[in-house]
Amino acid sequence: MKNEKKYLFDDPKNVKRVLHILYSCCALLLILDFVIHRHVIHSWENLWGFYPLYGFVGCVILVLVATWMRTFLMRDEGYYEKLGRNNSSGINKEKSTNKTTSNTGEHHVDD
Repeated sequence: MKNEKKYLFDDPKNVKRVLHILYSCCALLLILDFVIHRHVIHSWENLWGFYPLYGFVGCVILVLVATWMRTFLMRDEGYYEKLGRNNSSGINKEKSTNKTTSNTGEHHVDD
């Protein structure tokens, strides 16, 4: 355990430094929002804090849609194992016919 490799973010001081840099960048961008003139197309882009709010709402919507999609995209833990067992007999028959009849230079990983 003494020779265990230590990574950059194992030290809590480094994590705090990264967070301080992140917070500083956010504060700087907020200050620059008052100073920099933006060429906007729509009037609501002139609202103070529009882009951070727009990004936050977009992320929240993305998480909610992904949570909803999980209900019909998620498979049980052994889904692919069951799928492999059901198709294994058909694959073995196909492999045996390919070995004897086909000599076209095809190479299968399982051969």
